[in-house]
Amino acid sequence: MHEDEAAHTHTVALGLGSNLGDRDANLRAALAHLAPAVTIARVSAIYDTAPMLVTAQPRFHNIACIGHTTLTPLALLRHAKAVEAAVGRTPGIRYGPRVVDIDLLFYDDLILDTPELHIPHPRIAERAFVLAPLAEIAPDLRHPALDTTVAELARALPPADVTQCGHLF
Repeated sequence: MHEDEAAHTHTVALGLGSNLGDRDANLRAALAHLAPAVTIARVSAIYDTAPMLVTAQPRFHNIACIGHTTLTPLALLRHAKAVEAAVGRTPGIRYGPRVVDIDLLFYDDLILDTPELHIPHPRIAERAFVLAPLAEIAPDLRHPALDTTVAELARALPPADVTQCGHLF
């Protein structure tokens, strides 16, 4: 392998949520299962949030994390889906209740739009349940398509039912 073909480390931001079972234990398990493919550098506090779109379901606990990986974006997406399954997620209605959900929010400063994967996450700018925890740990992270920081995006949102409620560790 040539030196320029060596695996590069990429900085990624992930959003995790859970609203079934022991929500905090599910989030801890998901973070643990991400390793060793993703080395977690920072984890936000836990945020208690109201469900969106399908509102007749339990409240969520959400966190954000910053990590490092050598996986490609698509391999990281597949790994995240495998972690969800390992923690106990089963297929259900879109936006419905779930044991755990892992969203790939940012991957370096990549802008990617494929049928399978969109980076940055296409609805990040409208989701307080993602932006509040992410702004806590990476306020200066820039959205490469919108050329604004996560903190600026969070401040631009109307008030939302998102409350910090503790820490995983």
